[in-house]
Amino acid sequence: MRLTFLGTGSAMPTGERGQTGILLESDGERLLVDCGSGVLHALARTDVGYEGVDTVLLTHHHLDHVADLLPLLKARWLAGEESLTVVGPRGTADLVTDLLDVHEYLTGRVDLDLKEVAPSKSFTLKGFDIAAMETIHSMYCLAYRFTPVGTDGPVFTFSGDSEAFRELAEFAEGSAVLAHDCSFPDEIDVSNHPTPSQLGEALSGLDIGRVYLTHLYPHTNNKHREMLDSIGKHYEGDVRFAEDGLSLGIDEE
Repeated sequence: MRLTFLGTGSAMPTGERGQTGILLESDGERLLVDCGSGVLHALARTDVGYEGVDTVLLTHHHLDHVADLLPLLKARWLAGEESLTVVGPRGTADLVTDLLDVHEYLTGRVDLDLKEVAPSKSFTLKGFDIAAMETIHSMYCLAYRFTPVGTDGPVFTFSGDSEAFRELAEFAEGSAVLAHDCSFPDEIDVSNHPTPSQLGEALSGLDIGRVYLTHLYPHTNNKHREMLDSIGKHYEGDVRFAEDGLSLGIDEE
């Protein structure tokens, strides 16, 4: 399994981090998880390109996770690709349909397949067996746990946007890699996203190969060392900051 961080930033651009997007690859299958602003350009810089991605899985519908969705559809149409599948939590079909009502000329340009998933039932998509759970966020949002289809691992878990809480951390236990929202340093009083101390407490004592911090607001600039120290007071595992363009083989973690 290969993981590429296409965007590790937030709704407040810094110029260095695009909004949320992750490319997963396994046995020739490709899956794009979230599609925020900047993700289309980042995808074009990979060997896969937007021509090579025909399926998007959304965690939720905030703009910084879906802004490049119709630009992706248009780019695939102009490149001669014929289909796009969009999967996500409840309301995903209405979201895409409403966007197409605004950009009516894109309707019918590609074969569009819209599907919705729920945390009550795992599903298989583009080479991955996927489990989902609801997070704690200002909008209904799902975290996902990915395992190459028909295997016991390696496992990648993505928190989506969420406060840190024990049940979500336990959902990720045993993962080779966990990418977790860590939007702000400790001195910011925030809900719907975690601070490092909160994340460290949630992860305490769990077995996870490596944790990558993502969904980083500008407030985290020049705070990386102290954020890692804060997590380390509670959690002894390997924790790093995700960066746009970082690509790793999860089998190697």
